[in-house]
Amino acid sequence: MEFEELKAAGPGENIYTPSELNHEARLHLEAGFGRIWIEGEISNLSKPSSGHIYFSLKDEKAQISCAMFRSNSYGLGFSPENGMLVRARGRVSLYEARGNYQLIADAMQRSGEGLLRAKFELLKNNLASEGLFNEEHKQPLPAYPLHIAVITSPSGAALRDILNVLQRRWPLAAVRVYGVPVQGNEAAPAIVKALEAANQHQWADIIITGRGGGSLEDLWAFNEEIVARAVFASEIPVVSAVGHEIDFSISDFVADMRAPTPSAAAELISPDQRELKQNLVAYSRHLQQRCMYQLQKLSQQLDHLAHRLRQQHPGQRLLQHRTMLQQARQRLHLAGKHIVPERRRSLEDLSAHRLLPAGARIVPERRRLLQELARTLNALSPLPTIARGYAIVTEAESGTVISSVKNTEAGQSLITQLIDGQILSTVDKTNDKPLK
Repeated sequence: MEFEELKAAGPGENIYTPSELNHEARLHLEAGFGRIWIEGEISNLSKPSSGHIYFSLKDEKAQISCAMFRSNSYGLGFSPENGMLVRARGRVSLYEARGNYQLIADAMQRSGEGLLRAKFELLKNNLASEGLFNEEHKQPLPAYPLHIAVITSPSGAALRDILNVLQRRWPLAAVRVYGVPVQGNEAAPAIVKALEAANQHQWADIIITGRGGGSLEDLWAFNEEIVARAVFASEIPVVSAVGHEIDFSISDFVADMRAPTPSAAAELISPDQRELKQNLVAYSRHLQQRCMYQLQKLSQQLDHLAHRLRQQHPGQRLLQHRTMLQQARQRLHLAGKHIVPERRRSLEDLSAHRLLPAGARIVPERRRLLQELARTLNALSPLPTIARGYAIVTEAESGTVISSVKNTEAGQSLITQLIDGQILSTVDKTNDKPLK
């Protein structure tokens, strides 16, 4: 047997400790690869209480250890399981303490999800550019819906969650379930038919459509364009409740309202019966107080009006006037006893001392004045002139004296005053020749 003779290391050769070598190897690995994607099947999965995830990615020939820290594992959107085919993104590194070569993953998705994500973003941008997500197209939700349509799997947990919430919060509502598959190739056409049927029936006040959580592939039916357009075309308000809080679907953007979960959708559309009962009790108490206040106020007004009515009652007023009349009669009777004799004495004194002397003086004087006025009137009166054969002609309607033929016209009615009466005549024609 031959043995190789080992020589001692010379002064110019580097001697590494294990930690130095692992450190150098880690730097070379991280600098040489940068950030990469690796696709493989999960195995040796471990989820300690720290929140970190440790697993291996393998194919039919090899495997690589992987680690994903808690800060990156929260946003996965699915729960990794052994045997699941995934794509992990991260940097190649080396765990120096043990010399383990590994991938430090910062993102992970189920295989095929990348293509679906790209398709999702493309459809989202196209529909947004058409205005299907615009706020002006959103319909208001009814405050107290009495008929609720639910489009989901009839055997899924989402339906049970919705019914439980509605039974607790708003048992007055009637629920009609349009059962559909919520994943697979048949799901999208079935959801569209259910939406169209609900709108044709015109029974529901509002529609809830959705399902429980899952991967992007599981939820894909609600990302199909035909479903988005059917939701947009619905005349009945639609609440989309697809997946969990971190899941978003195209239907969420098109719907009149998005709910993070099916249970939350039931919460959003239903008033709380306990709160309504409390409000009803408060309103009833307030109404009772207002009624009592109004009754007391009206009762006081009634008492006041009754008092005024008693004071102004016709019988009371007649009694007051009767009393006043009796008092006036008494005063008149007393006044008559004293005033009439006194006035009679005053009149007698006036007649004896003032009226008779004044009459003896004034009457002759007034008689002479009357005679003078009679002579003056007789001198100015037309009657002596009329007695000599003259007449006075006046217009019949106005009484205007006619002194010239120019003031007359054919058909005019005239009155001719003679000494012993009047002659009524009508003008046939006139002659303006003067008397000779």
